[in-house]
Amino acid sequence: YLRRTYATTCSRDHREFDANYEFDFNASRALCICFKWQLMKIERLPLAGLIKLTPRQFADDRGVFWETWREGMLDDAEGNPLEFVQENLSISKAGTLRGMHFQRAPHAQGKLVRAASGRIFDVAVDVRVDSETRGQWFGCELSSQNACQLWIPAGFAHGFLALEDNCVVEYRCTSLYSPDSEGSILWDDPAVGIDWNAASPGLPAVGPLLSEKDAVAPLLADIEWPF
Repeated sequence: YLRRTYATTCSRDHREFDANYEFDFNASRALCICFKWQLMKIERLPLAGLIKLTPRQFADDRGVFWETWREGMLDDAEGNPLEFVQENLSISKAGTLRGMHFQRAPHAQGKLVRAASGRIFDVAVDVRVDSETRGQWFGCELSSQNACQLWIPAGFAHGFLALEDNCVVEYRCTSLYSPDSEGSILWDDPAVGIDWNAASPGLPAVGPLLSEKDAVAPLLADIEWPF
């Protein structure tokens, strides 16, 4: 069975299977899960929905290779494989802070974030009104060395601090950018209490580099819970 179906177990169109074999969804699902765990460590985090992905890296004299994404690797809240419709890239100076951003329904976004170059401290804040952890935050370092990614589903505000110059951040999104649906909360909202110095070197002594919009974002207490 493994030899016969390996090439198509993760295919969206299961009709590719040989007609002489009866398709077993549960068996193929198990194969996908087994294979993705060989290539990617998937860690569920304290704030429900957040997931940290750490790939298996293959290094030799030429450099290093790893897989960043495979269809079927993660599911959405309804149990369907994630589908991404937009991919963004930013390049930031050390000390740049971008956040904390979200999009409201019907254009709510999930994001899979990674640092393609450099190091960032990546942060998500739970802004779901019915969540037991609403208003709480999680942060971790993403870098081109550790190759980790952070899956941030809809219902979180997201932002990051660039810890080095020329940080290249890429993130895949489950919904297209919609200016009419975007929202934000202040990066240093005291009620949220993000510790931006948790990753070295932390915030610059003179404060972070912010966009004009991010500098005047509202407090979480001053907006309606967006989810």
